[in-house]
Amino acid sequence: MATLTVPEKKKTFSYEETLQKSLQYFDGDELAATTWMKKYAIKNPDGEFEESSPDDMHHRMAKEFAKIEEKFGNDTSLDNLSEYGQNRKALKEQDIYDLFKDFKYVIPQGSVMSALGHPYMIASLSNCVVVPHVYDSYGGIMHTDQQLAQLFKRRCGVGVDISGLRPANAKVSNAAGSTTGAVSFMHRFSDTTREVAQNGRRGALMLTIDIAHPDVIDFITIKQDLSKVTGANISLRLSDEFMKAVVEDKEYTHRWPIDAKIEDAQYVKTVKAKEVWDIIIECAHKTAEPGLIFWDRQHWYSTSSVYPGFENSSTNPCSEIAMQGGDSCRLIALNLYSFVDNPFTEKATFDFDKFYEITYEAQRLMDDLVELELGHIERIITKIKSDPEPDHIKATELATWELLYETGKKGRRTGLGFTALSDCVAALGLKIDSNDALKIVDQIMRKKLTAEFDSSVDMAIQRGAFANFDPTYEKTSEFVQMMKKEFPELYNRMIENGRRNISISTVAPTGTLSMLAQTSSGIEPVFMLGYKRRRKVNTDAENANITFVDDMGDSWEEFDVYHPKLRQWMEITGETDPDKSPYAGATAPEIDWIKRVELQALVQKYTTHSISSTINLPEDIPVEKVAEIYVESWKQGLKGITVYRDGSRAGVLVSSDKKEDKPEPELTADEQNAKDEVAVNDFVNQFSLTSAPRRPKKLSADVIRFQNDYEKWMAVVGKIDGKPYEIFTGRLEDSFNLPPFVEEGWVIKNKNEEGESRYDFQYIDKEGYRTTIEGLSRSFNKEFWNYAKLISGILRHGMPINYVVDLVSDLSLYDDNINTWKNGVARALKRYIPNGTVAADKKCPNCGDPDGLVYEEGCLNCKSCGHSKCG
Repeated sequence: MATLTVPEKKKTFSYEETLQKSLQYFDGDELAATTWMKKYAIKNPDGEFEESSPDDMHHRMAKEFAKIEEKFGNDTSLDNLSEYGQNRKALKEQDIYDLFKDFKYVIPQGSVMSALGHPYMIASLSNCVVVPHVYDSYGGIMHTDQQLAQLFKRRCGVGVDISGLRPANAKVSNAAGSTTGAVSFMHRFSDTTREVAQNGRRGALMLTIDIAHPDVIDFITIKQDLSKVTGANISLRLSDEFMKAVVEDKEYTHRWPIDAKIEDAQYVKTVKAKEVWDIIIECAHKTAEPGLIFWDRQHWYSTSSVYPGFENSSTNPCSEIAMQGGDSCRLIALNLYSFVDNPFTEKATFDFDKFYEITYEAQRLMDDLVELELGHIERIITKIKSDPEPDHIKATELATWELLYETGKKGRRTGLGFTALSDCVAALGLKIDSNDALKIVDQIMRKKLTAEFDSSVDMAIQRGAFANFDPTYEKTSEFVQMMKKEFPELYNRMIENGRRNISISTVAPTGTLSMLAQTSSGIEPVFMLGYKRRRKVNTDAENANITFVDDMGDSWEEFDVYHPKLRQWMEITGETDPDKSPYAGATAPEIDWIKRVELQALVQKYTTHSISSTINLPEDIPVEKVAEIYVESWKQGLKGITVYRDGSRAGVLVSSDKKEDKPEPELTADEQNAKDEVAVNDFVNQFSLTSAPRRPKKLSADVIRFQNDYEKWMAVVGKIDGKPYEIFTGRLEDSFNLPPFVEEGWVIKNKNEEGESRYDFQYIDKEGYRTTIEGLSRSFNKEFWNYAKLISGILRHGMPINYVVDLVSDLSLYDDNINTWKNGVARALKRYIPNGTVAADKKCPNCGDPDGLVYEEGCLNCKSCGHSKCG
């Protein structure tokens, strides 16, 4: 097994060098440049950049893929190869680099870009994992919880199904006597997801439950309170049995175990299917949760789930990959826009020959990626075995990765998808929801299927088919039977020779990837054609263009940002009015939803896994229309769908047991007093006392300097375990004289001669000597000091930092000096807000995304449009 070896020190680049080269690479797109730097550029253990632009990353990845191509070779003389397979040239490192270069044709997704060839990181290349269903015991629940933690720390997004847990109030043979039910354990798994982060990237989790489970209503409604299960997406597995009962307005029987016959089940509950359906739709209308998965379609229209041992259990966090427990998948996307010749002109055409050839080669790279992942898992297993923990401590982690190794090797599952469909269609002069667009998309998807299956069958001949390929099981797959009817020659060749990969294709979300490729995302229509963006301006710079000055005193420039390919349309056509473009009227909020479902059904027809997709709807759309969309999606053969109503998650915080307003009955005085007493007790019981951690004599501290209006300020933030415990701030002219190189030190609590507490500051000077400045309190304005003591008390009692910042920012103070100080405190504390924390006011002021704003490195950034506000 391979081991991690730390290489000799390579050439490094400063942050500024890397930023400038990345900006040049992305043609000045700062959001793309900084995103690549934060997520994918290799840094050594000292935090120095070893890659200065994505070009270095593409060379790094090409080198690794080329090793696998060389390992398997390219024997074109074998019988039964496709016509292209008989004549293709071997892929060399330069050929692979050319496919990756500029994100033009083939784009390996997140985990591959960040971890492949990384000399300092031991991580998985898999984008998604599904763990085995939760065993119905406390031990089983804890086992799954540890699996999640171990996978999250290796960059994996994880799915888990909780249908195997018995329903609430079922008898158990422990001291409790009865169980709290499957849904109660969602909180545990969610909390683990939020706790485990990889280099600032939080874990991603999908929790599913089957519609047959008796606790399903609790599952459906749990996220109507958006403070609950915040670390997971949730989706409902819907059977054809249930959907038919809904359409026909019949009864439906919940049961547990969920796969038992009703007469053999331990627990049953019969309901009106339509009543359950109405709750599902009302919740989806309010909060876009839960997502819906049409589970029978997921199974039968699959090339993998029909095989024993590979039956689907749950999906990955974005629902595009359903798998059995203990399997994983990796993702690569094709950039469809790059196959359009003469885009946005009357001569625009799609190059189907080039598309076939590159798709064929991309599927080979997908199988190479399976091999590369097996190598990465070997490194992970070696690392676990060499860890100092006792064997019984690391047994679960080791077993989890050994299972993923075996299933990965056995099935060789791949996820070849695409991005930029909307841009591709627009470049051909078509609107994404037009009939002509659907026709060209059908042709593109047919060609994609032909190429990727030709490639997988050829690899079965050259490298060997996946374990246990069996025509008997193939004939039970509705997808394979579609191939028999519409691709008979390819079907016959596959049945005779097998295929290399048990399942091949998907359509994954490509948000960050599309930002780097500067295209539309996946199958989705463009969300917005343009928006206004702001950037901070150096007021001393020559020709500074200042649009406005914010309440923190910072100057900003405001400018228009257009979707990259719309901007290209403008350059090619000379037009400046977006309403004249092929994108007009066909953005995500505008598209005809019927055509949107039809488009997804068409793509699903040729895709072995599923599709991650969201239908965006206006805020005023009625609940009945949402129900209609879901039913139509099921009828059209979709495997799953999520509907998002504009504003549906903004400010929603409701109880799942909402009751209709009814007139209060008149009470006697004694009854009213008793009711009031209960209400007071309930109110009091909602609060719990907290104890601040005892302050050690010496606290590590950060020194933060910043500008407030035209004044220079400084903050000293004392920390425990990296979290703010106390804060002191003031104007530099009022503060002690601290050398500008000092960025950290210690706050030491001492006693003066009168026995009163005194706070001193200590730092290490350039010659390594410790220097102590006594009396922080005398160095700051006394009024500032007293307010700081109040805020420090809030910090040390554990209020989340984003709430502290909101509290401080909302203070109404009578004096301009104090208000300026208040802004300084808020600015100093923002840097400690964990990346990804959702803002109190989540709606982006530029693009209108109601959940867009999150904190990143102290700034509020929009996940959708890139709008950023710092300070």
